[in-house]
Amino acid sequence: MRYVYLALIVLFTASVLLFKFQNLTSVTISLLGMSATLPVSTLLILVYVLGMVTGSALFGLVRSWIRGATRPR
Repeated sequence: MRYVYLALIVLFTASVLLFKFQNLTSVTISLLGMSATLPVSTLLILVYVLGMVTGSALFGLVRSWIRGATRPR
């Protein structure tokens, strides 16, 4: 089973690197007067990570609201 996990890690890493090298075109993003020029692949990876962080924070917040609403008084 160890080799299966190792193979999956290698395949995932190879696919991420392939995506990175095929999307080197730069784009400029602007927000509140600031701008940054980044490769498309870097921008997509940053947006994905930001979505994971905010999604998990929102999930934790909703879970605490549900826990608070169902708590006996």
